[in-house]
Amino acid sequence: MTQTLVLASNNKGKLKEFNELLATVGFDVRPQGEFAVPEADEPFATFVENALAKARHAARLTGLPALADDSGVCVNALKGAPGVFSARYAGEPKSDAANSAKVIADLASHTDKSAYYYCVLVFVRHADDPQPVIADGRWHGEIIGEARGAGGFGYDPYFYIPSLGKCVAELAPEEKNRLSHRGQALRVLVEKLK
Repeated sequence: MTQTLVLASNNKGKLKEFNELLATVGFDVRPQGEFAVPEADEPFATFVENALAKARHAARLTGLPALADDSGVCVNALKGAPGVFSARYAGEPKSDAANSAKVIADLASHTDKSAYYYCVLVFVRHADDPQPVIADGRWHGEIIGEARGAGGFGYDPYFYIPSLGKCVAELAPEEKNRLSHRGQALRVLVEKLK
């Protein structure tokens, strides 16, 4: 028997990726937009608090189990910035190009260019679930100054994976999903839900 699960996002790429793996544990993942759920505020300083707020918000407004993620890039020399502010690092309106340019500029005086993508997933059975299921993943790499590749989004053209000799934007979508921070977190979540 399949149960509907609300994704606290309207991102089509995430929806497809989550549906593929969560179908194996009996969930049909639907975007919150199908239920007229507006985006939740993300006022917190940590990924897990923001993801939990988004999951509870979607569950409260739909009466269904909900899943939320919060993710971003953390640059070691910048003390973890942009972190939870990755999508708006250069301010409003959101701009991938401006955010990437700001990270590169902020890193200019540092020799350590190491960074990691981080993702936390939070699953709640209902809005007041006292035991949310939490899974996370990290994908290590470094920030480079010149864009490479045409795929991906966000910081992907500047996020270089030394072991692959490529930036994330140069990877095929299937390879990115398999290796990424989100893919790692999703596999951990599926194991926990089993």
